Amino acid sequence: MKRSLYVQLPAFIAVRGVIITMMRMVYPFLPVFVRGLGVDLRMITLAITIRSASGIFGPFLASIGDTRGRKAGMMFGVGLFTAGAGLLALSPTYPAFVVSMVLGIMANFVFVPSMQAFLGDRVPYARRGLALALSELGWSLGFIVGVPLIGLMIDRSGWRAPFPWLVGLGILSLALLAWLLPHDRPAPANRTNLWANLRLVLRYWPALAGILVCINMAAGNELVNLTFGSWLEDAFNVKIVALAAASAIIGASELSGELVVSVVVDWLGKRRAVLIGLALNGLVVLALPLMGRTLTGALVGLFFIYLTFEFTVVSSIPLMTEVVPHARATFMSLVVAAMAVGRALGALVVPMLFGANSLFGSQTTLLPVVVVGAFLNLLAVLALQAVKISPSAGDVVLPG
Repeated sequence: MKRSLYVQLPAFIAVRGVIITMMRMVYPFLPVFVRGLGVDLRMITLAITIRSASGIFGPFLASIGDTRGRKAGMMFGVGLFTAGAGLLALSPTYPAFVVSMVLGIMANFVFVPSMQAFLGDRVPYARRGLALALSELGWSLGFIVGVPLIGLMIDRSGWRAPFPWLVGLGILSLALLAWLLPHDRPAPANRTNLWANLRLVLRYWPALAGILVCINMAAGNELVNLTFGSWLEDAFNVKIVALAAASAIIGASELSGELVVSVVVDWLGKRRAVLIGLALNGLVVLALPLMGRTLTGALVGLFFIYLTFEFTVVSSIPLMTEVVPHARATFMSLVVAAMAVGRALGALVVPMLFGANSLFGSQTTLLPVVVVGAFLNLLAVLALQAVKISPSAGDVVLPG
């Protein structure tokens, strides 16, 4: 890595951690938002479905990383995040909640592909797994640090308390990126066209296969995301602070997955690492109903589910950055959008699956969820076989 990346990479981790905190705080505190907004669970899951489904628009915004430069893409993403947090701080209503959630996830759709393309431009493919795995630390830090802090704020001051703080962090993030990143707007002769890039990606079967991998593995994980908070509260009568602690445990598992990837993915091989991760995640998901008969077992099961899922996702990122290198930011935005679409599909079916619990008895309440989740992992494995990288992977590396 170039020396400047040793400064830029920690900044990317911190900024992404801020964005992710607002995205992920909804899951463990789902009952809190239900009560605070005065709506039922179905309305909150509908909001999350709308949020995830907005991923179909992500590439149209995230392509700014190809057309206007990586710096412009990252700053635009943080601007969307700040606007979303500010809206809910000013108007704590259900419609504002929906719009805020959409703006928050769109911020992720725009920031992350531009950041990944920035690193892909500057780090050779042989070492890219390490750099991109480290950049993913922001994802787990959002759960380890951000969500527990959010839980403390909510516990002391109510569900609205975190949003002014998130606005302030968004403004600080904008200032940091403006100071730290070089101006990299493409010259007119090298500027790409959004529609040309989309056609290039959508007509290329290995790229479409990569999108299918992401949709399926994200849908399976979202089933767990949307059930674990309510499941822990119903089965073990845990409260807000305990849900925050559970979030920290999940964040620790994801951090572990990211650190493992940073060590082994370049040595093991990106495709092989993804395959191993999908297989292990499917097995742990299937074991969750048995492990979840006690609170300790449930938390251990969740730890390994999120560890293996994070290992899989982070291993897939360097692989995906070299599938369509000539439209890297556009394709990575489609990858992020595919994850969001998968999450939307998962959110759509969760009420039906979780409502089917009575069919299976109290000892296996998660059975419908885990069976469908494991099946989606199998579909991701099948799609992975068609994913191919560019023959010239890693040949072009930009300075700084």
